[in-house]
Amino acid sequence: MKKKIAILGSTGSIGRTLLKIIQKDKKNFEIKLLTANKNYKLLLSQAKNFKVKNIIITDFNCYLKLKKLNKNKNINIYKNFNNLDKILNKKIDYTMSSIVGLDGLLPTIKIIKFTKSIAVANKEAIICGWNLIKNELIKNKTTFLPVDSEHYSIWEILNLKYFTEVEKIYITASGGPFLKTKYNEIKKVKIHQALKHPNWKMGKKISIDSATMMNKVFEVIETKNIFNIPYKRISILVHPISYVHAMIKFKNGIIKILAHETSMRIPIFNTLYHKMNQKINSQIIDIKKLNNLELETINKKKFPMIEILNLLPLNSSLFETILVVSNDFFVNLFLNKKIKFYQIPILLLKFLKIKEFQKYKSIKPKKIQDIIELSNYVRLKLKSLSI
Repeated sequence: MKKKIAILGSTGSIGRTLLKIIQKDKKNFEIKLLTANKNYKLLLSQAKNFKVKNIIITDFNCYLKLKKLNKNKNINIYKNFNNLDKILNKKIDYTMSSIVGLDGLLPTIKIIKFTKSIAVANKEAIICGWNLIKNELIKNKTTFLPVDSEHYSIWEILNLKYFTEVEKIYITASGGPFLKTKYNEIKKVKIHQALKHPNWKMGKKISIDSATMMNKVFEVIETKNIFNIPYKRISILVHPISYVHAMIKFKNGIIKILAHETSMRIPIFNTLYHKMNQKINSQIIDIKKLNNLELETINKKKFPMIEILNLLPLNSSLFETILVVSNDFFVNLFLNKKIKFYQIPILLLKFLKIKEFQKYKSIKPKKIQDIIELSNYVRLKLKSLSI
């Protein structure tokens, strides 16, 4: 029987990688739904290639263009996620949620009740709305699968068995393009330099987050949420070659390390074939890399973004929404040449310390609207800044 799946954000890098994997095993999959925001031409091409009957395009102008372009009467085109009960009239086997940014939170929560398992690659959803996601997972008995290489590695090591036995979790960071850059040269950084990640091919936003180390701040929050581990038991280690993705020290003295080649293909493949004995073509073990892991602690002077971890409340709150929205804002300012690279952490830390925001550290989001309303308010506050 074919495995029925949906891909939210099928035109992004995660979605495209997943479709490449499925392409080699088409006979075992039936794609029930593909979605995108603006890339309507690629979305339509994917739908035709995989014979998908339902697609969602959320940008209204692109929706109109797609409706005009599509001549295939067998493809149903929707402009939002309000018709999931019509599209998915029976619970499907697997969903990949890889919509970028906070826009991915609502679709992720909405689709949980329609799927037996959901792989989530959307950082912002896990950071800002984890308690809402978790409630839906429990209510609908849906299996959660992390996709980020670090979190998939932790999940694979723990295998849902050892949560209470964990002494320390270590996630790794490549250090990005400026690991070897001298501190006084950071002020001269140009956009093209910040976008040039040494190991991973990523979009502009996440590339800048990797360069500032904000990406690791986000991943620490995700680790705390997904695995219910307090911040004090999570550490970041710089690992320039990105071969080891996670390491866990257990209370019984055992240390487990998970390594794989620098490719998102590995965690994506393993979430797709969860509990199935499938082989992926991968590289042989790189002994040279294992002998030269070069693990080290972070230089906090060079990467001041790490200080944000000291500002976070112990429990999930609306403060994380302020963090995500404000970081997006300052990254966009840099990409639009409005501020310098070194100013991103300075301005962000200053903004996060504004007195009126501190009350949100003790407020947990009760519904998606809480997150949406606060994110809108924070954006207005940011636009009023004189920078």
